[in-house]
Amino acid sequence: MYTVKFKFEQKGLEPVTIENVAPGQSILEVALDNNIELHHNCGMVCACSTCHLYLEKGEDLVAELSDKEEDFIDRARNPKLESRLGCQCVLNDDDSGVVEVTIPDQSVIHGD
Repeated sequence: MYTVKFKFEQKGLEPVTIENVAPGQSILEVALDNNIELHHNCGMVCACSTCHLYLEKGEDLVAELSDKEEDFIDRARNPKLESRLGCQCVLNDDDSGVVEVTIPDQSVIHGD
């Protein structure tokens, strides 16, 4: 099982920690299942950049960055070295641990 810690760039939002997260879920799915706002215009198929986030810790606990994902990250607002797409950060089936992410300010992003 995993622990996923969410931090937010948007002012006024406190960090949220979700424990006992099952493997095989994406960070986007974890966020949505716990009422954490993270836009996702393309329906979680790696065809946009609205679920862009910063993977601060646990990069070895999620699926590797693909070329397609990297192409869409380049289109995201304020990409950084630790940028990932929430729909593509799927928690490994054979691991457990702590994943920490920072969600960019969703109030400046147009999407679902």
